[in-house]
Amino acid sequence: MNKFTEYKNLDLTAIADEVSKFWNTHETFKKSVETRAGKPEYVFYEGPPSANGMPGIHHVMARALKDIFCRYQTQNGKQVFRKAGWDTHGLPIELGVEKELGITKEDIGKKISVEEYNQACRNAVMRYTDVWNDLTEKIGYWVDLEDPYITYEPKYMETVWWLLKQLYDKKLLYKGYTIQPYSPAAGTGLSSHELNQPGTYRDVSDTTVVAQFKVKKLSDALRSKISNPGSKINTDEIAGATCGGVNHWAEFDKENQEPNNKNQGPIHILAWTTTPWTLPSNTALAVGRDIEYVLVKTFNQYTFEPINIILAKVLLEKNFGKKYAVGTDEDFQNYTAESKVIPYQILAEFTGEDLAGTEYEQLIPWFLPAENPESSEAYLDRREKNAFRVIIGDFVTTEDGTGIVHIAPTFGADDARVAKENGISPMLTKDENDNLVPLVDLQGKFIKGGNTPELFAGKYIKNEYYNAGTAPEKSWDVELAILLKTENKAFKVEKYVHSYPHCWRTDKPVLYYPLDSWFVKMTAVKNRLVELNETINWKPKSTGEGRFANWLENVNDWNLSRSRYWGIPLPIWRSEDLKEEIIIGSVEELMNEIQKSIEAGLMKTNPFEGFETGNMSEENYAKIDLHKNIVDEIILVSDSGKPMKRESDLIDVWFDSGSMPYAQLHYPFENKELIDNKKAFPADFIAEGVDQTRGWFYTLHAIGTSVFDSVAYKNVMSNGLVLDKNGQKMSKRLGNAVDPFETLKKYGPDATRWYMISNANPWENLKFDVEGIDEVRRKFFGTLYNTYSFFALYANVDEFNYSEKDIENRPEIDRWILSELNLLVKDVTEFYNDYEPTKVARAINNFVNDNLSNWYVRLCRRRFWKGDYTEDKISAYQTLYTCLETIAKISAPIAPFFMDQLFQDLNKITGKDEAESVHLTNFPVADESLIDQDLVEKTHLAQQITSMVFSLRKKENIKVRQPLQKVMIPVLDPKTEAQIVAVPELIKQEVNVKELVLINADEASHLIVKQIKPNFKTLGSRLGKDMKTVGAAITNLTSAEIADLEKDGKMTIQGYEITTDDVEIFTKDIPGWTVANEGKMTVALDLTITDDLKAEGIAREFINRVQNIRKDKDFELTDRISIELEANSPFEKELINNRAYISEEVLSDKIEIVNSLSNFDEIEIDDVKFKLLVNKV
Repeated sequence: MNKFTEYKNLDLTAIADEVSKFWNTHETFKKSVETRAGKPEYVFYEGPPSANGMPGIHHVMARALKDIFCRYQTQNGKQVFRKAGWDTHGLPIELGVEKELGITKEDIGKKISVEEYNQACRNAVMRYTDVWNDLTEKIGYWVDLEDPYITYEPKYMETVWWLLKQLYDKKLLYKGYTIQPYSPAAGTGLSSHELNQPGTYRDVSDTTVVAQFKVKKLSDALRSKISNPGSKINTDEIAGATCGGVNHWAEFDKENQEPNNKNQGPIHILAWTTTPWTLPSNTALAVGRDIEYVLVKTFNQYTFEPINIILAKVLLEKNFGKKYAVGTDEDFQNYTAESKVIPYQILAEFTGEDLAGTEYEQLIPWFLPAENPESSEAYLDRREKNAFRVIIGDFVTTEDGTGIVHIAPTFGADDARVAKENGISPMLTKDENDNLVPLVDLQGKFIKGGNTPELFAGKYIKNEYYNAGTAPEKSWDVELAILLKTENKAFKVEKYVHSYPHCWRTDKPVLYYPLDSWFVKMTAVKNRLVELNETINWKPKSTGEGRFANWLENVNDWNLSRSRYWGIPLPIWRSEDLKEEIIIGSVEELMNEIQKSIEAGLMKTNPFEGFETGNMSEENYAKIDLHKNIVDEIILVSDSGKPMKRESDLIDVWFDSGSMPYAQLHYPFENKELIDNKKAFPADFIAEGVDQTRGWFYTLHAIGTSVFDSVAYKNVMSNGLVLDKNGQKMSKRLGNAVDPFETLKKYGPDATRWYMISNANPWENLKFDVEGIDEVRRKFFGTLYNTYSFFALYANVDEFNYSEKDIENRPEIDRWILSELNLLVKDVTEFYNDYEPTKVARAINNFVNDNLSNWYVRLCRRRFWKGDYTEDKISAYQTLYTCLETIAKISAPIAPFFMDQLFQDLNKITGKDEAESVHLTNFPVADESLIDQDLVEKTHLAQQITSMVFSLRKKENIKVRQPLQKVMIPVLDPKTEAQIVAVPELIKQEVNVKELVLINADEASHLIVKQIKPNFKTLGSRLGKDMKTVGAAITNLTSAEIADLEKDGKMTIQGYEITTDDVEIFTKDIPGWTVANEGKMTVALDLTITDDLKAEGIAREFINRVQNIRKDKDFELTDRISIELEANSPFEKELINNRAYISEEVLSDKIEIVNSLSNFDEIEIDDVKFKLLVNKV
């Protein structure tokens, strides 16, 4: 007869290896999909990783989460297709290739052709696919690796082109010249969602400058405010005592615009900037319309020259600090460079509206503002009038700086907008091709030309842009600050820590830069984005309602353009005069347009010659390449006969991945019905890291909404970061990174997965600690393994194979565990359906450890190894088998290898299930008829009492094998009494006592003295000033009142409702007893150990030692033994008096005393050693 497999030890890695071989041999994954044909679909999308880098331990977490719900839904009767995918375009690949080849972006097309470069990218991008596939297989992530979608393949790219054409036809695709985030290190613009990836904003310490902009001409309103004799400011005071009362500001726009008092000085407007490199591009200053400003006379702290400055009134002290103090006229007369304190006086107050229109001198006159002049004669005059004046800005605040914002229209979105609204010219100059360009080039260097000093021309504006080890000691900003100091143009220079955006791939600072880009008009569908998001089930909910919803509420148009080489080209061709354009939505359409171009004489040959339109075979599509090096050579012809060249940019790689629901199916060219009939769209479930909230999650949602007016996914889970055990981010630099392959090899994938899922909710950050995996291996898998081993051992002895009919009238202990099992199935089904895997793992873990192993198996142990093959024993076998089989099925999604092995070990003997793998079985359904809630409650009460008695034994250092005489329990209500009365033998057996005595409240009040004290944590916020008096009243409650509180759960004290949660109740020990209190339950344990109890305890210890010897000598369970005990051994009397009991427990035919033993086994009880000999009869 076949027997259940028995193992010598638990090796989770070996089990995983064997099960993996089984899956491959039997094509189990394939069968799990095919056997569900015709069943409802469960649609899952795999977010494509990039295979040009190695996977990390966090990928184990991310991929396990996806696998769990796909496996569960398969068991739940759904057909679940899982197509793998590879993200193959974009910056990560390009930058890696540039580094390998030792080139920069500028070298492409010069030192290396675009075709060669793209081929290098193509080779690099799939470099680590074998490693990724190996990890995928090792962790048991079932996904179709044989037919993945790959974003560089022509079919995928064709679908992306089709999607772009849909946006174009909906008038959601447009071109605009705007200020956009730009990465000089990567050489391309960035979208707003790329700029909002986690970690892109970092605290940096930059040189900041409060610049002095010298007033050239006051606005009429401001001149009036300063010179008006009826104003609250005395004009004599304004002018200064030595000026004879003449108001020099009244005539400020005459005679070189400067007063003549030596302590008066010119007027400067102060503006603060954290980006001094933008100051040469300044063409305006912005103020807040209603902000109050002041005119202050003081001295420059660097040049010691007298100045009059304008800044926001509320920011005066913040800018002056301790160096400045309100001064008298005498202080001003006596001020020198050696003075420790710089005097100042407020001369006038006014609003931003008064200040608007004031003109000032150009701060750094290296270039002149640009304008497209109608006539060269008027150019200089007009561009000076259209710049260097104060304007109103709706974004100006008084949180930082001076309350005045320096405006550089070429380097800020708000700057460009407000400048355009006010007719302010930007600072542009002409390059060698006569194009107007900003003063910083695309590499991040300040341009040469104009009056730019050599110190600044051609230099990187940020030291981070230099190659390692080549940056100058002083940055561009520092050098400019020094220059401004010497020219009396800097009021204050200091280091300032602030948050600054960095490129998500190069880690270098980003610039805001004027770019000619194509955009998706997401602002036009903003309301629909928000509406559809409200229908998505987010895990956690807070991400969808908070981070993601907030992002959608403030959505920007999507900058699609990328000035790179390896990616999907924009399929837009335009004439040179920009009056005609065409967008291509398919290869067939492009072929037709190329033919027109050939007929017009613009092209000689078709680069796609040989491609058959309508032929969707892989072989046919392998003939073409849609990348930049090919399509840039294609010249199309416009309707009017003009040549049209392709727009040179690629599209944002995030559009690639956001297109995967459709592009993986080559929609609409193939599989059209799968999308149109909602069979493969939208997804029922997706999951990725929280960093994808404004990445892949957003782009899926954006494309789904704008093209299909639909959500792209119904349920989404964002998993948190995997940190080291100290909560630090893992990195090779810090040496705290964990190798996933080493972890899987040492602990096995099941323990790793179970630990990661059970330790914390997936959306929380996980402090990863391998000791935690080892604990899971021992406490969960070890317990389950031991439970199976126990079952297999005795089932093989009795030749149990579940051939008998199910026992109907099972003992109460069996009915209880089956109740608990069905409650568990009910709970985990709900948890799986709610996408709560942590709750699933914890519920199963608690059942296995607390209910199955520590209670059921321990209490039923004797039923398995004692007596004949009776109905009671069969019931025990059937019950334990059902528990193990069910655990295997409900745990399989989380621990796929071990649970399949457990299922197969059980099923291959019984044949109860037709499936050859647990992953081909149906998920269990809770049987409500087997749930006995009353039985569950009274057993829980018995478990609670048992746990409390065990705690008392531990406190008093009394082993469980030592019998005690009595446990006393006060009962506060009839229901509790009835529940305990129903299970007294169970409790006595578990805690090893002779008697269980129930006493009523009155008896308890005389025997057990309880004390109480307030729980300030719960009461403090509620009671406030009454805390002291109510607390005293709680402390003074009588025993009877404490009993009433325990019984009712609450009482009113001085008008406040006090519950048991608001107090701590503890019990004073009775002499000879020890007492424990837990909620409403109190137990008292009699500590008196009589001689008879002591003897029985020694007998139990002796039995334990003999059983260990049997095990060490590999005796069979049914082997009979003999025991020889050396004469005069310690505890001889106790053992002889309990001979019959010992013999029955250890299957001994005899226990005899001998004078001496030459061969012997040595044991120890209570620190006393003695000799005996155990032999098989």
